[in-house]
Amino acid sequence: MELPIEGIIKTAWLVFGLYWLWGWRRVKNAQRGESVLPRILKYWLPLAVAVWLIGPGQWFRASWLGERMYPAWLETALLGALVTWIGVAFACWARYVLGRNWSSVVQVKQDHELIQRGPYRFVRHPIYTGLLLAFFGTAMAIGEWRGLICVAIVAASFWFKLRLEERWMRESFGAAYEQYMLRTKALIPGVL
Repeated sequence: MELPIEGIIKTAWLVFGLYWLWGWRRVKNAQRGESVLPRILKYWLPLAVAVWLIGPGQWFRASWLGERMYPAWLETALLGALVTWIGVAFACWARYVLGRNWSSVVQVKQDHELIQRGPYRFVRHPIYTGLLLAFFGTAMAIGEWRGLICVAIVAASFWFKLRLEERWMRESFGAAYEQYMLRTKALIPGVL
């Protein structure tokens, strides 16, 4: 992406990364967690590939991944930057509300609480919603095929992860989580 808004998008991702690192220091201990190998194969490896895809554009200039899907308009890039920031802000808000119950991996924490306030009123997995928006906004600003592939990889990875989280939340919270699932969609309010 060789548009003047590249720095705005990089700053959004930097804010996200720093906030995530800062929040890691105060989480509850895990009561139950997914083993390492499935976690790497289903989530971390796909996310690493997705991040690589939205990395520097010169890596992809000689391939179809670096070809544009639509003209390089400043308005589209600015809209993409705005969507990226909205996604990062939504994910950070969700992370803040989740508080000490948060984990970067699928876990049930000691004294785990079922959070249904803040962004959790709108979707059950607002961190994933926010990150999907941020990846989508970045892909929109880039405007190349690699961005679309990146978003598809992230969406698939999050879908696998949330399915396991949902199963563990139903096991932990029973009818309360079932009711929450009936009232609140997983990723897109009123849709999915």
